[in-house]
Amino acid sequence: MTPIRVRFAPSPTGYLHIGGLRTALYDFLFARSYGGKCILRIEDTDKSREVKGAVEDLIETLQVLGIDFDESPIVGGDYAPYIQSERLPLYHQHANELLDKGHAYRCFCSSETLNQMREEQQAKGEFVKYDRRCVQLSPTEINEKLAAGTPHVIRLKMPDDYRFAFEDIIRGKVEMDAAQSDDQVIIKSDGFPTYHLAAVVDDHYMQISHVIRGEEWLSSTPKHIWLYRCLGWDAPKWVHLPLILNTDRSKLSKRMNDVSVESYLKKGYLKEALINFVALLGWHEADDKELYTLEELCQVFSLERVSKAGAVFDLTKLDWMNGHYLRSLPLETIAERAKPYFEGVPLRDEKQYMAIVAAGRERVQVLPALAEYAQPFLNPKALGDAEIELLGTEAAQKVLKYFAEHLPTTDINDAEAVNAMAKDGINQLGIKGKHFYTPLRLALLGESHGPDLPSTFQIIGVEESLNRFAKCRM
Repeated sequence: MTPIRVRFAPSPTGYLHIGGLRTALYDFLFARSYGGKCILRIEDTDKSREVKGAVEDLIETLQVLGIDFDESPIVGGDYAPYIQSERLPLYHQHANELLDKGHAYRCFCSSETLNQMREEQQAKGEFVKYDRRCVQLSPTEINEKLAAGTPHVIRLKMPDDYRFAFEDIIRGKVEMDAAQSDDQVIIKSDGFPTYHLAAVVDDHYMQISHVIRGEEWLSSTPKHIWLYRCLGWDAPKWVHLPLILNTDRSKLSKRMNDVSVESYLKKGYLKEALINFVALLGWHEADDKELYTLEELCQVFSLERVSKAGAVFDLTKLDWMNGHYLRSLPLETIAERAKPYFEGVPLRDEKQYMAIVAAGRERVQVLPALAEYAQPFLNPKALGDAEIELLGTEAAQKVLKYFAEHLPTTDINDAEAVNAMAKDGINQLGIKGKHFYTPLRLALLGESHGPDLPSTFQIIGVEESLNRFAKCRM
């Protein structure tokens, strides 16, 4: 069996987006499930779009999410370098080989000439592609232009009247006519290779067994297959992932949507929830289970269970899933991750902080909401006229008086003792339900709803609770 070797090959043109994370995750899971290798390769041949610091940010984001690589620019490996701009001589070697074999040619057409060509083809309703006018150049003409320093590119010469057929692990047999493929540029005028040549060359030399990538690359696959054949190499297995869609079935777009993974982490989504959610964007087990740890995903993931239908990015589901992990992960873990959102919040001590997180995580869905949840405990909301009127009733005043007298002698860290004290108050005062609890919470929080009484008193503390009761006593 051919060793499993997959690669995640992002371009350093900005942040890691949701689609990129899914590709990286599926690479990682597939490699781990079969005992293979997962490689990180940086495809930085488009220098005009490169963003400073993007590589470092991308690697850091993946590390935070728990996706590590067996070979990369950081850890090295037997097939280094793993940055394409450091491999230029190799690409030129094979571009020249293609030229020598007649599978590629030099194109000296200016951008103005190419634009005019496209406009004329569009006006005639023709398939827009390069018309190969530079194929007719004689060796003498080519040498003269090279000697004059005329800018040029190298194009791959695609076959005529040929039908490509290949197997895709997700889509089955795929067929495309060569007429649907342009003579792709493989070396740009600046000397850098395009994705098409560089990816094929690197995948060959790095012995990549499976190319896992988005559906948008499906139409380019014939060009890549042709490159493999022209260079005399065996092609890897192809895997094209489904599109990620909005809930209205439109394509999830970087221009129209927040698709930055780093942004979701900053918004307080947990890495466990993001990994779990993104794994289900196109993949599922036969029993439609929805909650997985990364370790579980490594054990059960298979490419055969990936659907070719578009996967819907449902933020409501992500919120639900994040809420699950907020409640199920260890309290200490949630408390540690929530700390950045509590900067500037006037907490009494660590004990109060832990009590806030313990109560709040049962009611919120993202980490920043814990700090918002804490506000009424630290500074009760201002009461409206109707609420002030309610607190002024005889029943409400009896409730506040009862708690003011009995709270100092009750251990607020003993939930049973607090609940027993409240039950005794209901029996003694003959006041039940909302008539008992509403004035109590209005006095303590400035709102009629909140967590259970033991949690409320633990967060606010006895002394501050008594102060708030005193302010509401008439």
